[in-house]
Amino acid sequence: MAYSTDNPPALVSQGVAGFGKTWAYDSADAATVVRVDGYITNAEELGMAVGDRVEQFDSAGGTVSHVYNVVAINANGSADLSDGTAIASTDTD
Repeated sequence: MAYSTDNPPALVSQGVAGFGKTWAYDSADAATVVRVDGYITNAEELGMAVGDRVEQFDSAGGTVSHVYNVVAINANGSADLSDGTAIASTDTD
């Protein structure tokens, strides 16, 4: 699956003066795809900035699967995300 500007990350919170934003992204794409430089093609247009956090939700399960940081906004407006951290969820009851 590829990124679509019809399903962009959504801004869910931001710090004072707009610094330290957190974005939620609902996608079944693998982390190895999402973290590729340029995957989010319209990051600058959305208002993403270096240091922002992107939480990827698993479309099927509704849980956070990975968390990334924006490490660069490229000249073409796309984002370069960190390799990310996998988030494991269990419910043993």
